[in-house]
Amino acid sequence: MSAPSQNLLVEIFVEELPPKALKKLGATFAETLLVALKNVGLATPAAASTAFATPRRLAAHITDVLEKAPDKPVAQKLMPVAVGLDAHGKATPALLKKLAALGVSADDALVAGLRRAPDGKADALFYDSLAGGVNLVEGLQKALDAALSALPIPKVMSYQLADGWQTVHFVRPAHGLVALHGADIVPVATLGLTAGRVTRGHRFEAAKTPVVIEHADEYAATLLQDGAVIADFAERRAEILRQLEAAAAKLATKAGAGLTPINDDALLDEVTALVERPNALVGEFEPEFLEVPQECLILTMKANQKYFPLLDATGKLSNQFLIVSNISPADPSAVIGGNERVVRPRLADAKFFFDQDRKKSLESRVPKLSQVVYHNRLGSQGERAQRVAAIARAIAETLGGAEIAQQAEQAAVLAKADLLTDMVGEFPELQGIMGRYYALNDGLSVDVADAIEDHYKPRFAGDSLPRGRVGTVVALADKLETLVGLFGIGQTPTGDKDPFALRRHALGVIRMLMEADLNLPLSAMLTAVAEKFAAVEGFNPAPETLTAFIYERLAGNLREQGFTAQEVDAVISLKPQRLGDIPKRLAAVRAFANLPEAAALAAANKRVGNILKKADNAVEATVDVALLIEPAEKALFAALVEVAPQADAAFTTGDYTESLQVLAALRAPVDAFFDDVMVNVDDLALKANRLGLLARLSLAMNRVADLSRLSS
Repeated sequence: MSAPSQNLLVEIFVEELPPKALKKLGATFAETLLVALKNVGLATPAAASTAFATPRRLAAHITDVLEKAPDKPVAQKLMPVAVGLDAHGKATPALLKKLAALGVSADDALVAGLRRAPDGKADALFYDSLAGGVNLVEGLQKALDAALSALPIPKVMSYQLADGWQTVHFVRPAHGLVALHGADIVPVATLGLTAGRVTRGHRFEAAKTPVVIEHADEYAATLLQDGAVIADFAERRAEILRQLEAAAAKLATKAGAGLTPINDDALLDEVTALVERPNALVGEFEPEFLEVPQECLILTMKANQKYFPLLDATGKLSNQFLIVSNISPADPSAVIGGNERVVRPRLADAKFFFDQDRKKSLESRVPKLSQVVYHNRLGSQGERAQRVAAIARAIAETLGGAEIAQQAEQAAVLAKADLLTDMVGEFPELQGIMGRYYALNDGLSVDVADAIEDHYKPRFAGDSLPRGRVGTVVALADKLETLVGLFGIGQTPTGDKDPFALRRHALGVIRMLMEADLNLPLSAMLTAVAEKFAAVEGFNPAPETLTAFIYERLAGNLREQGFTAQEVDAVISLKPQRLGDIPKRLAAVRAFANLPEAAALAAANKRVGNILKKADNAVEATVDVALLIEPAEKALFAALVEVAPQADAAFTTGDYTESLQVLAALRAPVDAFFDDVMVNVDDLALKANRLGLLARLSLAMNRVADLSRLSS
């Protein structure tokens, strides 16, 4: 019988881990250990893991771990009964040999574990036994090896152990290993280390060195008390956030106006991975640096220094910022002063770049775009800018605005010019943003400046759309040029590989067409864009392939928004050219599906479609009234004559819900038709007329959506 379970702690103490990977490394280590121990029966089904991750350690606390896993029944197939037993039921030499190999005597087997059971067409002999459960040392050793192998290490380091001979490969050099089952050391080994109960705390502020962990359940408390380390990543993150907000609140009280630390989850995670016991401090820089666009200052403070900029109630940057230090001296002035001295040259660089860039206009930079390669088959950024400008003008003219067309063309020509500025060269994340500032500096209109910044939008899922019609036109032109161009040279996404982010570009096009409700037929627009690539050698327009790709992205996006697969399929299968209509079509389909007549009409529509598909020739939607013989077909025709114009009129005005609602009146005549009328009769004229009636019915019912897709 196995001993009672206790909790387990495993810690690997290492040199500073890569901060951007720390959170995932800690979670993977703990989860993989838990799964591996459960798989061998050492961790009970109720066992749970807690991950600990600091800059210098990965650890896991796992509940309900046994010293030895329970024995497991094992059924081993030996051989067919006809081979193992003779006519008198005695063991054959073959069976005796097999049992001997298992260390079992024939008598013991025949009395206890040997049994016969069906196995396919014949019975076979099986030997039932108990396999001893694995002990904790052996099981944890394998689980630890598996956990280390599974770590998502960004880049593996190689280093030698103290003996100078053995080489170890790990994310960072490891210097300590703790493995405790309750209060007992589990003597496992890895990375050239043997487990004990000793670790190390904060590099400078630990109360004790080394830190001794007496019990698995005392790990976090002991590290905090003796080592000055908050071991839990989430707890440390929450403490940083609390300190940031408290420090900002004190500044707000002192200055009389509210200040808020910038909201950036990625930065907060990274800083959490850089400190073991956080201490938030306030620094400041000279107010004259605020003349530089705040996006530049914020980016350099976050990316280079890991500071938290402070914003006022209007979102404007202040000249104060928050530092999260890893030490807590009684007098923090030296720490604050050091950080202020470090950030000042960074801000001075940003100011220098901004001042230098403004000496040249965006327009003067455009010719040099011809020297920047966009794609070796699609030409330079200069050639691309000309294509985007032509597409933008064409789109704007289609939407009906000469002024917008001129502004869109101008913005498209200038949109990539900021790639040649010093600021964007230093901070590529600011492309578009700096273009807007420089456009305003050049005296261009706000609409053109906004379009230069916004032509990258939406950059990611949930991002805002461009401001204004000019920005929307340029952003749409930019994404269409990318999609059509890359599809035309065969650079399409495959599997999970999408190096040019074409899925994101397609979703951007979809969102703009739908949310801005632009009257731009999709296929015609893609064909027109493809014409702008006539000068590209080897370009092969693929509008059908690209159209299908866009509708696939659209269908997935709509399902994510909560529409059912049937609703989406019913609308998308018709490939509506005006994507702005799709939300109204979906709403109409959902309303129709709630009608009591919906299920019957959807089933009938599916039946109509199958009949028309099996017709020998293409069916014209024409009906000869003289050939309507049966009362049911006359009634259906009469109902169509009354209902179809109502549905068409509502469709034409965009009232798709009404267009589908009036179709409910067709249920009774449709049901009667299929009950009483034979379509495939021997009289070919009569058959053709009835097929024509069904074709007319199909046209009337399937303008908003293919209702047959609603039939289960």
